[in-house]
Amino acid sequence: MKKLQYLINNYNLWEDVLIPFGVDKFKIDLSINQRIKNNPLAKLVVVTSINPTKAGEGKTTVSIGLGAALNLLNQKTILSLREPSLGPFFGMKGGASGAGKTYLEPELDINLHFTGDIHAINSANNLISALIDAHIFHGNELGIDQVFFKRTIDINDRALRDAKTAGCDGYTLTAASELMAIIALSKNFLEMKSRIANIVIGLNSQDKLIKLSDIGGVDSVCLLLKDTIKPNIVLSNELVPAIVHTGCFANIAHGCSSVIGTNLALKLADYVVTEAGFGADLGLEKFVNIKQPLLEKTIDLVVVVISVKAIKEHSLINSDNPIIQLESGIKNVQRHLENITSMGLNFVIALNYMNDSSDELMWLQNWAINNKYDLSIAKGYSEGGKGMLGLANLVMTKSASNKQVPIYQKDDSTTTKIEKIAKKIYHAQDVVYSNKALRKLTLFKQYNYPVCIAKTPHSFTDDPDIKGAPINHTLHISDINLNNGAQMIVVKTKGIMLLPGLSKRPRALDIKIDDEGNLI
Repeated sequence: MKKLQYLINNYNLWEDVLIPFGVDKFKIDLSINQRIKNNPLAKLVVVTSINPTKAGEGKTTVSIGLGAALNLLNQKTILSLREPSLGPFFGMKGGASGAGKTYLEPELDINLHFTGDIHAINSANNLISALIDAHIFHGNELGIDQVFFKRTIDINDRALRDAKTAGCDGYTLTAASELMAIIALSKNFLEMKSRIANIVIGLNSQDKLIKLSDIGGVDSVCLLLKDTIKPNIVLSNELVPAIVHTGCFANIAHGCSSVIGTNLALKLADYVVTEAGFGADLGLEKFVNIKQPLLEKTIDLVVVVISVKAIKEHSLINSDNPIIQLESGIKNVQRHLENITSMGLNFVIALNYMNDSSDELMWLQNWAINNKYDLSIAKGYSEGGKGMLGLANLVMTKSASNKQVPIYQKDDSTTTKIEKIAKKIYHAQDVVYSNKALRKLTLFKQYNYPVCIAKTPHSFTDDPDIKGAPINHTLHISDINLNNGAQMIVVKTKGIMLLPGLSKRPRALDIKIDDEGNLI
C-alpha cells in the first residue's frame, strides 16, 4: 500500500490536506484543524534523558521504537519530533532520524534537506538582516545604534561567529535562531506573522527597542515561510506516523518540536510520543515552562532514557570495574529523577541497550527494584518495536494525569526565574551575572516571559567537565537576549556558542557515497 493511502486509511487523514513531497514525505495543510477540533485528546508521553554523551542517549531511537511497540499493542500512536540540522549531521553527533532497526523514512532526506523548512527559515532570517543593513545604509531613519538580530547558517562554521556586517557582528546556527523558535511556538500562520512583526532587532541611542515592524518587510518574510509553518509527516520503517517539524536545539534554544505538530497529533492518535532535547535539566524543563502552556493538554508520562555508557561517563571514580563506575555515575540519574518528581511528573526509565554486559544490566535492574523505579530494557536499536514491548506496556500502565508543580511562577521577575531554575534544577548555590547581562536585564525589565537558559548539556553546571550530581556550584550568566517574537528571554551561560565549529575530525570527512549519490 502506498504511504499516502496508509495515512488516509489508518489515521483519519484526508487526501486534500496531505501535500506530497515525492511519495514518502508530506506536509499537512492547516485546514485540517477545523475538521478535527472536537476530536478527543491522546495521552502525551515526553521522552527525555540524563546528561548525555557527545553521541547522545538515543532518545529519538527510543521514541520511534516506543511508537512502534505501542502500535503493535493496538494503540494508535503518532510521533512528534524535531527536524534534524545539517550542523550535527556533518559535525560529530550525526543524523536525528533514528538508528539500527528503528528509524524514519526516507532517513537521508530527513537528515539533509527534507521539505526545505530549515532552508526557508535561513532565507527568511537573512532577509531580515538584509533589511536591517539596508535601512542603516540608506540613512538610518530610526537611528539604530545597536543590532541584536543575527544572520544564520545551518552549518557549523566557527569563522562566522564574529563575521562583520553593517549592522551586527556574527552569525548563529539556524536551529538557535528566534525565527526557528517562533515557528515552533506559533499555533497558526497569523500568530506566526504577529510574532515575527514583534521581533526586537535592536535599539537606538536612547535605548528604545526597535521592532521589525518599525522597519517593515514583515509580509515578505512571512511569504518565505508560508509552507514552513505547515507540519511535515513521514512514516517510520514500521509504519508509525511521525510529525517532524521545527528543529530547536535544547542547549541553545528551547529544544522541542512544533506546537502545531504536537497539538495536531494529540487529536489524531491514542498516544503521542514526543521528545525534549538533551537531558531533563534542559529539554524537559523548557518543555514544561515554554512549550506546554501552548499545548492543549499537560504531560501524562515522562520516559527517561539512560545508558550504561552515559552513567559510566558520570562516574567520579577512575576504575576498570564497571560496577564501581555505575555505582558512582548513577547519582546523575538519581538527580534527574528527583528533579522530575519535584515537578510533579510521573516517569518510567528506558535503559537503551547497546550490547551491555549481563552484570551491568543486572546491577541496574536491581538498583531500580531497590529504589522502586519502573525500568525497562529498550532494544529498539537491535530489535525494532518488538524489542520495546516491555517499555510500551509500562507506558500504558503508568500514563496518568499529573499534578504538576511549577518551577517558577509566570509573574516572577526574570532574575527570580533564572535563580529558581539554577537552584531547583541545576542545584547551584549562586548565580553571577556579567555586566553585559546586567545591562540587558535592565533593558528588558518590562518583559515578563519564560526563560530559556542556554547551557552545556553535559553537566548540571555550566562546565561540561564537571560530571555526576554536583551541588553548591555557581552559574555564570554571560549574556541575555530578548526573543520578543518567540516570547522568551534567552539566557546564555559561560562558554556557550550559538554557532558551533567543526571538530578536528568531523563526520563530513568520513561520509562516503556511491556513483549515484547513495550513502555507503
